[in-house]
Amino acid sequence: MQFPLNKERMMNRTAVLYALISAALFGLSTPAAKVLVGSIHPVTLAGLLYCGAGVGVAALRRILPAAITGAPETALSRADLPWLAAAIGAGGILGPLLLMFGLTRTDAATASLLLTLEGVATALMAWFIFHENFDRRIAIGMASLVAGAALLSWSGAPSFDSIASPLAIAGACVSWGLDNNLTRKVSLADPLQIAMLKGLIAGPFNLILGLSISHQIPTFSGILLTGVVGFLGYGVSLALFVVALRGLGTARTGAYFSTAPFIGSAAAVVLLGEPITTQLLLAAALMALGVWLHLTERHEHEHFHEDLVHTHPHVHDIHHRHAHEAGDPPGEPHTHAHQHSPMRHTHPHVPDMHHIHRHN
Repeated sequence: MQFPLNKERMMNRTAVLYALISAALFGLSTPAAKVLVGSIHPVTLAGLLYCGAGVGVAALRRILPAAITGAPETALSRADLPWLAAAIGAGGILGPLLLMFGLTRTDAATASLLLTLEGVATALMAWFIFHENFDRRIAIGMASLVAGAALLSWSGAPSFDSIASPLAIAGACVSWGLDNNLTRKVSLADPLQIAMLKGLIAGPFNLILGLSISHQIPTFSGILLTGVVGFLGYGVSLALFVVALRGLGTARTGAYFSTAPFIGSAAAVVLLGEPITTQLLLAAALMALGVWLHLTERHEHEHFHEDLVHTHPHVHDIHHRHAHEAGDPPGEPHTHAHQHSPMRHTHPHVPDMHHIHRHN
């Protein structure tokens, strides 16, 4: 049976846009952090960025609770908390600790190249542990994006004088990849609440650790500027990333997010006067190829939807043809508990929240 798919395609395009804006905000935070890192210890800086994200998003959630999707969101449930706690532990605490250890004995070229492994770790976990579907086109697109990020990070021949430090940086990337996949498990919940809790828990932890290492308290202006950068580049960026996870799945969202280094480098050219290099242009070409391969993906086959009841913002597309109770909100998008009846059909789709199914 075939249905009109305009609304679903629009939602997928919106998810892609959210993923790219999330990458842009995070990418723009990098040149801003470069300005700050000379006066603030890196771990203290990470703590302030997370704190800025947590406090800023908490304020945004109170003032404009529907700012991200335009509809009220459902709060995290008790069942979501273990997934979120594991995500915060992996990405907000273990990741920065491993990165800090790795940076102590690793040259900048090696560290920059190793950090591109986050996208690889995110995709491999999504594909082989959490069973998201992928095909050759998506794999090539992911490889192109990661190759572009690696090329952009290249600053000379890397050295591996100590294997422990590079392994620690690689471990940080695995931690962040796990964080991305675990966050997918709670992505139907309020993205502002998720970003707020991640910031308010990971921020103080890293801040206390950084201050205990450096014994230096940043200036008030440095704290304020870092907080603003953290709010936009970590808080709002993460909230948009969570919404993209709903509509695209982890690997594809991570692929679009891999464009962040290029966006940061392009911003550095414009804002900091850094030169346009052949390296930057080649990286742009590789990333453009990767994004194009993902945008033009067409994955279609017969699949089965099991009976499901959940709550999230939605419009009345192919997957939301349900009756409404008297108290359900009018207009679209809107949020209420709704049931998905069992259904078998065929149409183009991505591994979004409604298409988490096994493939033969």
